[in-house]
Parts: sequence; structure tokens; C-alpha cells
Amino acid sequence: MKNIKLLILLSLPLLAGCQKKSPPPPPEPPYWTATEIATPCKSGGEPNLVTSWEGGFFLNWVEYVNDTTDALRFSTLTEADAWSEPKEVARGSNWFVNWADFPSLAVYPGTKKQGLAAHWLAKSADGDYDYEVRIAQSANGGASWSPSFVPHDNTPAEYGFVSLLPLDSRRMMAVWLDGRHTKTMSASAIHSGHEGHGGGPMSLHTAVFNPQGQLQDDAELDDQICDCCQTDAALSDLGPVVVYRDRSEKEIRDISIVRLDNGKWTSPKPVATDNWHITGCPVNGPAIDALANKVVVAWYTGAPKPQVKVAFSEDSGANFSVPIVIDDAKPLGRVDVAWTSWGEAVVSWMKEKGKDADIQVQRVAPKGKQGAPFLAASTSSARGSGFPILARLGSDMWIAYTAGEEKMVVKTVRLRRN
Repeated sequence: MKNIKLLILLSLPLLAGCQKKSPPPPPEPPYWTATEIATPCKSGGEPNLVTSWEGGFFLNWVEYVNDTTDALRFSTLTEADAWSEPKEVARGSNWFVNWADFPSLAVYPGTKKQGLAAHWLAKSADGDYDYEVRIAQSANGGASWSPSFVPHDNTPAEYGFVSLLPLDSRRMMAVWLDGRHTKTMSASAIHSGHEGHGGGPMSLHTAVFNPQGQLQDDAELDDQICDCCQTDAALSDLGPVVVYRDRSEKEIRDISIVRLDNGKWTSPKPVATDNWHITGCPVNGPAIDALANKVVVAWYTGAPKPQVKVAFSEDSGANFSVPIVIDDAKPLGRVDVAWTSWGEAVVSWMKEKGKDADIQVQRVAPKGKQGAPFLAASTSSARGSGFPILARLGSDMWIAYTAGEEKMVVKTVRLRRN
């Protein structure tokens, strides 16, 4: 009997080895299908996308007309998912064209997509960083534009990284990095070493304007911030919320948020505490989107190593969840974020791949990442490739980006759920 048991025991591994292994499960099909939609850009970059409250979809960019002249142009998406022939907002030979500080276009709600505002940057004096924000408006869908105006102080300095946020049919909010203090450096700024491009620290300012270009509600939101990171703004159920890269006395440059609460701006509050100590500007600003009282913020940090992160708020940005790490395998950052029509968020960012860079998107919810990252497009990792822009139209997500090296052009990709 013992011999029989021993024989059975010795045979078990052989029997197990004869059994067929189950085949691995098939790979999960991609969540998106990416389709490139040709743009009318012939030579240009610095794109932006905007969806109007009435459902219109706009692409704007800087067209490099020739060696001395640039133009701000825009197209609208047709029912056939094609970009219309472009219209021109303005052109000039004294513009400040920068890979990270790009123009924008916004639509007044309730105006049937006819009320538009657009901004660009133009040199204002002889200093290398003396340039100003110019804003022009149209009441007829861009067929004609008003003379441009400046929303900020007239001190020759650096102003830019503008976010335009429509509030209602008669009010548009602008937020920008303001350099007026960089020309009036105080003794305390000299002692602390907190200098901008020529003096004291950059500050964060806002103002509201109407279709006639009249300004009101000018306010300084933060008196010391990072020098050249993008701002972003969104409209929640409780009012405007603004995110930006802050700058402490100890050179901690984490992401902060301010909110308009009952007619007053709140004090700056960190979205998360990364404790990123860096003595120079990383040129890598945050992104925000709001859906009713839900707010999502995405950003890049270098602490403790390069990461792309996302945090969610259920109370219009007053409080945020523990950040979710989207990518910690040497991402470049250059993030954007948008809510989907079904209540998830989508984050876009650039990931270095040698001399090239992948533009990736990731679905994410408060409970964590959803599915796998998706490769939406590829471009150069150089500065000239700028910042990809992500926007939602219906149930589709769209990305606009700059491609090419010797000749730059703007491309767009539509992401549609499978």
C-alpha cells in the first residue's frame, strides 16, 4: 500500500505538467480611437482650444506670416468634423511670441457664439521682458474686431500667462502674471533674493471686462508667485477658481488655488503639499476644470522626483483629496485636464522619448486611474513643441499641439470612445 501511495505522489507532478496551460487573456482593446483632423495652419504654433457654452468649438493659434510678422487666427469646427477657413484676429511685427505663453480666445455665453474675446502679447518698451497683454473683442463671431486694450498697470514690465474665463453674457474675467513689482524691487526683496526678471517678485492679478472693454474688479490675488508658469481658471457652481504655481519665501513652488467666495477672493491655499524646492521657474503650470461643484486639478512636480499628479475637490475647490500620481517615470509635464460628459476626468501630459515626446492621456476618477494610459500623438520634446491643449466637445476629447522642427504647424487629434 505504501508503494502505491508513493507512486501516486510521484505521478502528480507529471500529471500536472501534462495539463494545458490556460492562454493569457486577450489585451484590453484601446478605450479611444485617435483621428487626426487637419488644420488650416500653414506655419505656426501656440495653439489653444475652447468650447463655448452653446457648443461651439474653436481652435486658435499664432500663424508665422513671415520673419517679422505674426498673426492670431482661429477656426471653428464644422458639423463634418473639419476646421473652417481661418479668420484673423490681429497681426503685428512687435509681438512677444513664446513657446510657453500662448494666446487664447474665449466666448461670451448667451451670445450664440458671436461674442468673442482674444488676447496676445506685444512688446511695450525696449527691455527684453517689457511686453504687455492686448485684448480685442468681436460682437459678430470674429468678422471684425475692436481696437485692443490693456487690462493691467502701464508700468513697462512683463505681463502674461493669461487665462480668460467667461462669467456671463456681459462679463469676462482675465487672470495674468503681473510684473509691475519687478521694476520696483523693495529692500526686503533684495535681502531675500526673491527677484523676478529684473526686480521684485511676480504677482497674480485679475480684472473683469465687458464687451465694450470697460474694466472693473481689479485685484491682486497673490503678491509673490512663480515667474513664468501658466495660470488656469474654471467656473464652478460657487464662482471662479484660479490655480497657479506659487512661490514661498523658502523657494517652495507648489500649486495654489484662490476662489471668489461671496464676492471676495480667498487667501492662497495649496492644492497639495509637494514641497518642491527649486530656485528657478520650471515653466510648467497647472490645469483646472470644473463640473458643477466638482473641481479637478492636474500639475507637474519635481518633488521628490518628476511626477504628474491629479487631485479632486467636491466643494468647488475649498478642499482637495489626496493627490493621485498619474506618471512618475520621468514625465515632461505640460499638463492639461478636462471633465468628461460621464463624470470622469481626462489628463494629458508629455512624456519624453529620446528627442521625441509622447502626448499621453489618462482617465482618472477620485478613486484612482481608470484603464491604461493612451498614446494620443507624438511630437518633439523640444521647447518649440509647446504645451498640448486638451478640451471636451460632447463625448469626444480633442488635443491641439505643435509639431515639426524646422517648420512648425498646429495639429489636432479627436479622441472618440470605442
